[in-house]
Amino acid sequence: MSQEKFIDTEHSFKTYQVFKSGAGVPEKDEIAEEVPIAFVYNGISHAVMLASPSDLEDFALGFSISEGIIKDKRDVYGIEVIHQSQGIELQIEIASENFQSLKDKRRNLLGRTGCGLCGAENLDQALRLPDVKIQQILPIAESAILNALQNLNSMQTLQKKTGATHACAWANAKGEIMMVREDVGRHNALDKLIGAIKSKGDMDKGFVITTSRASYEMVQKTIMLGASTLIAISAPTGLAIRSALKYGLCLIGFARAPHYVIYTYAERVLKK
Repeated sequence: MSQEKFIDTEHSFKTYQVFKSGAGVPEKDEIAEEVPIAFVYNGISHAVMLASPSDLEDFALGFSISEGIIKDKRDVYGIEVIHQSQGIELQIEIASENFQSLKDKRRNLLGRTGCGLCGAENLDQALRLPDVKIQQILPIAESAILNALQNLNSMQTLQKKTGATHACAWANAKGEIMMVREDVGRHNALDKLIGAIKSKGDMDKGFVITTSRASYEMVQKTIMLGASTLIAISAPTGLAIRSALKYGLCLIGFARAPHYVIYTYAERVLKK
């Protein structure tokens, strides 16, 4: 099998011939793709993540912000997506001040789907405590939470085709889904959402929903975005709860309408 066919950098999903039990005849099935994606800053490779090859400019910007490499999109001078036989390179040109800071604290990451701390060289690097504070606290009506949960499934285009991806969404104060990003990795989906929000520059006040569990890194990335609420379809970890409590994030888990569990700052959920 050639390298070009082994790695498909052009599509988020492909159609394959499969044999399903009891059918006896071949059928077609749509399968999510995952591709090695390298983040290259000012010509220097920094990280490689396995991700879905979609919304890559959003991915580049969101990852750069959530990892603390830059503060906002003004620190990025250009993003070039380069397709290669082995994967995709995101060539990101950042301000010299940010690049010098990156070199000073450089981490060698080898990203894997669903792994947030791969490549950290020591314990100090493992927990990257956010150097930001949530500026705007948004109380949320219970009706908004339930509205967002009820509408999210219908907006997961890639998940409906393949059944293999996570989604992260931005909902406004009414619970209307304003933006969705999908990926085979939950961290990647959130980075793409962060990039999309920051690219737009002016989003309505709202909250983040993820179709995954709420790990520490999902909390950390949400805090870096500046959102005051993270809602997860599955459970949070203990570290995620303690981090949310410390940094002022309302954390909700097991959110499957009409039920949910509030782990931090329950007073912000308004029973209307």
